[in-house]
Amino acid sequence: MASQRPDGTQVPPDPARTRRSARMRAANRILVNMALDGAFAAAAAPIARYLADPKGGLIHPLWFLASGAITLLVGGAPFRMPQQYWRFSGIADLLGIAGGSVLSAALFALLFHVTGYPLPSVTFPVIHAMVLLLMLGGLRIVYRLSQSKRVRLSAEEVQPVLLVGADEPADLFLRAIGRDRSSSLRILGLLALGTHQAGRRIRGHGILGTVRDAGAVLDRLAAAGRAPRALVVTEPDFRGENLAALIEAADARGIAVRRAPNPTTLAPAARVELRPVAIEELLNRPQVPLDRDGMAGLVRGRRVLVTGAGGSIGSELARQVASLDPELLVLVDHGEFALWQIDLELGETVPHVRRAAVIADTRDAGRIERVFQAYRPELVFHAAALKHVPMVELNPGEGLLTNIVGTRQVADAAARAGARAMVLISTDKAVNPSSLMGASKRAAEMYCQALDIRARQSEPEGDAPGPMRCVTVRFGNVLGSNGSVVPLFRRQLERGGPLTVTHPDMQRYFMTVPEAVGLVLQASVLGTARSGIAAGLSDSTASRLRDGGIFVLDMGRLVKIVDLARQMIRLAGLRPDEDVAIRYTGLRPGEKLVEELFHGHEPPVPTSHPGLLMATPRTADLLAVGNAIDAIETACRGGDPAVAIRLLHALVPEFAHNRDGAPPASPYPPVPLIHAERTA
Repeated sequence: MASQRPDGTQVPPDPARTRRSARMRAANRILVNMALDGAFAAAAAPIARYLADPKGGLIHPLWFLASGAITLLVGGAPFRMPQQYWRFSGIADLLGIAGGSVLSAALFALLFHVTGYPLPSVTFPVIHAMVLLLMLGGLRIVYRLSQSKRVRLSAEEVQPVLLVGADEPADLFLRAIGRDRSSSLRILGLLALGTHQAGRRIRGHGILGTVRDAGAVLDRLAAAGRAPRALVVTEPDFRGENLAALIEAADARGIAVRRAPNPTTLAPAARVELRPVAIEELLNRPQVPLDRDGMAGLVRGRRVLVTGAGGSIGSELARQVASLDPELLVLVDHGEFALWQIDLELGETVPHVRRAAVIADTRDAGRIERVFQAYRPELVFHAAALKHVPMVELNPGEGLLTNIVGTRQVADAAARAGARAMVLISTDKAVNPSSLMGASKRAAEMYCQALDIRARQSEPEGDAPGPMRCVTVRFGNVLGSNGSVVPLFRRQLERGGPLTVTHPDMQRYFMTVPEAVGLVLQASVLGTARSGIAAGLSDSTASRLRDGGIFVLDMGRLVKIVDLARQMIRLAGLRPDEDVAIRYTGLRPGEKLVEELFHGHEPPVPTSHPGLLMATPRTADLLAVGNAIDAIETACRGGDPAVAIRLLHALVPEFAHNRDGAPPASPYPPVPLIHAERTA
């Protein structure tokens, strides 16, 4: 207990005194262990004597008892028996007790021989060792069971659950539940992820079937009056479509699905807390293998600049680039707070990486030029953009200046600073655009395509540095990004609903932010390679890349937004349309019902890397695109967005502007994705 000064303030504890106190408590615990082990070993000696020779009598002189205790303390010392923590006794402790018992019995028999006493029987040392093992091991087992006695709960407080997973994580979870005396969870059994496990048992709990049999197992338990209140997923890697199917089966029976804590967080004394399943886990696809060595070769030891570094994609790019040991990482953003956040995070997680946090607006040509000349980056990731369709519709001049003019200014400044490559982050909204945001990103794509074509056509022979490469990567929505639908639904759920969906038929592609950024880096490796074939690309793909091809991330299947909303309501333990309503608000200006990743005239081409496809959209002459952007910039800066929009229509003829939010008729039907296959 802390003491007080005369003025009533607390005197801080003395660290040295605290350490001495801790050492004394540990020493006292060891002395108690020695006393208990010695007492039981003393009792074991006459018991073993009686079992070995019942007619020889039970009570012997005092030295017999003392010798039993002393030989046990000596024999148990090499096995650290006095240091054992009885509450957490396990197999290793029992093996130590067995070794100590054998050595103690051998020493006791040797003492008989030295003092001239005959052994009660030839088998006495064996019997003595077994009695010691049973008594000392039993003592620890009884103590552990007494310490693991659960808090008595009422029937309403008990929560019967069924575990999903029958491997090491399930075993760790069952151990943690056994240690948590206040846990209300009662395990009914397990569902295995694989086959050939049904009927076996883990820590006394039966494996009732596989996840494919979840519906039948739940019905069987319900018929027996043992229906679980929840399914607990113990396997960290169980996600995607299989998890979604399990949740659907559980939801049909009114059963919640929860996640067990990560196995690495299950500390011995920790309380086991379940957590909800995240929506990202349902849409997650199997991890695509990435060329980590190629990424490291692209980034390590180089100066890298990321624009839009405070945004969802930009900040994740900064994290993954920082993990690859660049010489310098320059973080550029026009928002002070977002830039401060990512700079602070990197300072804590990768303090050895040199960083520079720069506040700059890509629309300010002079500022961008000064930044690039000061840091002279070798690799540039351009993620800065105005991305929200309704906001760009309301602010067309700013949207066109940022997404088109800003991209050109970043690309030109990077080329003048001697950058090896620039990577443009584009969007599926650039395909058959119906919004100013999508059309502006398509114009940015066109400028970067034209720059890249010129660079590849004038590339020198050998290893001599050539003009800057421009790699364009296009993908759809990312889960959890700033302003995306998932955080919006979460906020609406916290307020009790309703969840707002613009149209019942609206569909989007989704991908997690880390997955998207990993594939962006993979595309960067391929796009900056001096030889496409050497980088693992086929001849046809390398040829398309030279002709202005752009990379497209394989986003998987389209997801209906209303289905996403219903799934999030279920994951919150609520019922769609009953506990939480879904309200349709109508399409907003510029929105599509269904986004496309490929133009109808640019069929997808698989690459040799899973997760990456290639598109070959229409290209334009660099001078013509540059003149069009000049005219758009003049109109925007002159406060005449209507003229700028007309010029944008001329530059992007497939732009069908949906000003009033009516579902637009796409001039080309969407093309199904062709999934890339790994080359041998």
